Amino acid sequence: MKNGETLIRVRYEETDQMGVVYYANYFVWMEIGRTEYFRRLGMCYREVEKNGILLPVTKAYCQYQAPAHYDDLLRIVTSIASLHDVRIVFKYEIFNNSTDKLLAMGETEHAFVNHQGRPLVLKKQNPFFWKRLLEATGENME
Repeated sequence: MKNGETLIRVRYEETDQMGVVYYANYFVWMEIGRTEYFRRLGMCYREVEKNGILLPVTKAYCQYQAPAHYDDLLRIVTSIASLHDVRIVFKYEIFNNSTDKLLAMGETEHAFVNHQGRPLVLKKQNPFFWKRLLEATGENME
């Protein structure tokens, strides 16, 4: 699965007094897209964490193109931008689903760490998870 798509509807509480979505909500939507992406790969976040793998955000970026408004139906397109032994970068594009207009694009970088916060090499810690992520990128197995 190269890309995962998730639909969400903008709630009133996510807008400001101008009726425009507050900028920080885009990062929440990226998290929703990432969580659903994992679920479609057959690995929910809860199971990943039960297996001793945590994914703290180390970098986050968002470039805003156009505003979203209350009750808009949005499409979050999530993909893996890069995968390394100790980190992963996700790419996001957020569209107005009705007009297909690109509203925002961004990335989040995550480290693979254990419950003590120490980095771990994913392909050694959990070869199954590593293989699933590698397949999702479309890269060949090493």
